[in-house]
Amino acid sequence: MKKFITLLTAMLLSMVAMISFTKPVLADDDTPVVTLGTSLTDSQKQGTLKTLTAPLNGGNYQTITVTGSDLVKYLNPSGDNFTTSSGVWSSAMIQKTSSGSGINVKILDYDGKNNITTITANQYKNAALTAGISDANIYVTSAIPIDGSGALAGVYAAYAKNGNALNQKQVNAAQDEMNTLSGITQDNKNKKGYSDAQLNNAVAGAKNEMAKQGQNITDSQIRDIVNNQININHLGDTINNNQKNQIVNLLIEIRDSGALKDGNFKQQASKLSSQIQNGAKNIFNKFNTQENRNWLQNLWDQIVKFFSGLFGGVILN
Repeated sequence: MKKFITLLTAMLLSMVAMISFTKPVLADDDTPVVTLGTSLTDSQKQGTLKTLTAPLNGGNYQTITVTGSDLVKYLNPSGDNFTTSSGVWSSAMIQKTSSGSGINVKILDYDGKNNITTITANQYKNAALTAGISDANIYVTSAIPIDGSGALAGVYAAYAKNGNALNQKQVNAAQDEMNTLSGITQDNKNKKGYSDAQLNNAVAGAKNEMAKQGQNITDSQIRDIVNNQININHLGDTINNNQKNQIVNLLIEIRDSGALKDGNFKQQASKLSSQIQNGAKNIFNKFNTQENRNWLQNLWDQIVKFFSGLFGGVILN
């Protein structure tokens, strides 16, 4: 059964069209918001603005400054220890898009270099989903090398500026999610059979399955979902029990945050999974091997044979 689920997933991957950044909604209150870290020099601010607004092709945007106070407000409740005088360099732009387009994240090079050293685009996507953000293009950059864990503080502030209130419990879970997934990826870096895309696809898939069952899903059901997603994404040989427990505890926290009550959560999680798969086709397409296709064909032949015999009055063993 495990192999069957894995194969069905792989076959679906090959049929999903490539998803690119979506055309933004043009309503007045959806003007893109650029967040600039307060520690940037004037020169770095200009370079950051140039980098982040390039996708707008000259379109309008708003700017806000992200300070240590924003880090304290949005990130400290999840366990971080920022102060009002903490430096902020990583910056972002959030651009609302049409309904159903999903969450898209792109880390942009600053002066030809990717200065976000730890957090990946897929980790930002999953965290944004958990925080309650939906249907948006998010661009992240930094003028200096930095891990990027504080970049979403600006996104949270920008999202609120556009009139969208965020649940602090979901924001806390989102930050814990980035820390957890980033830690697991760092622990498994360069290990054969592991990729950050597989991990984030497993988490997005788990969120989708949780949303189908609703807010009353039990801890045991969440654990079963995690086990299934780890197998579907071929991570059984790399994710250890401790890391698996971290994922389970994270998803329990996401459930308890109230994220599953959002009617858009399931759709956004499904969309995110498709985006991750399309962004790493070289990884996911390899699951669709000739051996697996032959196995599925044989299974289908047996099913047809069974029902043909059944309706013909013959019971097959």
